[in-house]
Amino acid sequence: MTRSRLAFAIAAILGLAGAGLAYAHGDGDPSAAIDLVVNSPEGEVGEDEGLAAWENIYAVVSHPRCSNCHVDDSNTPMWSGPSYGEARPHGMNINAGASRIGAESLPCGTCHIQSTAPNDHPHAAPHAGLTWMLAPVEFAWFGKDSADVCRQIRDPERNGGRDGAGLVEHIVHDAQIKAFITWGFNPGGGREPAPGTMQAHLDDMVMWTAAGMPCPGE
Repeated sequence: MTRSRLAFAIAAILGLAGAGLAYAHGDGDPSAAIDLVVNSPEGEVGEDEGLAAWENIYAVVSHPRCSNCHVDDSNTPMWSGPSYGEARPHGMNINAGASRIGAESLPCGTCHIQSTAPNDHPHAAPHAGLTWMLAPVEFAWFGKDSADVCRQIRDPERNGGRDGAGLVEHIVHDAQIKAFITWGFNPGGGREPAPGTMQAHLDDMVMWTAAGMPCPGE
């Protein structure tokens, strides 16, 4: 993506973010959105800055709050993180099936209800403002290293057809509905959150895409 096109696209996204801010402040259910600001970088963003931003992004997407549901066509979510010791498949023989929502057997939403209410209760199944599901199999990156995930996220054939502006908008939209990225930074129930904040993650995505989406080792 050229810098001028990214700047134009971010300007459009600013309008979306503005709608999200208005929604958060009373044009609807205030529990269903959080405040985010899309900050367009000033001047050129160099490769080193882009790579530094990417490493912050990787720290988030490789964290258990994110990666546990970015699994392959085994369709089995993972349990991993400090409280689990070694990573292992989701308990109770859970398999989300090819539908990725458990439609073939036990829907994920049976335990993981759709709700924007806080996840206050330890040991309760977490919930978010979107139907609980695995990420599409094309987005599988559990256990992959930084360079592999980087190339995957910037590839429209493996990221839902998104260019740089689309990746930024993905975060903004998630904040508007309090979906899975938003939950990852505030998972509640004594769970370890993804590192940093939602705003910092958005800032890093803007910087990385503005730098041309560089990946480690290139």
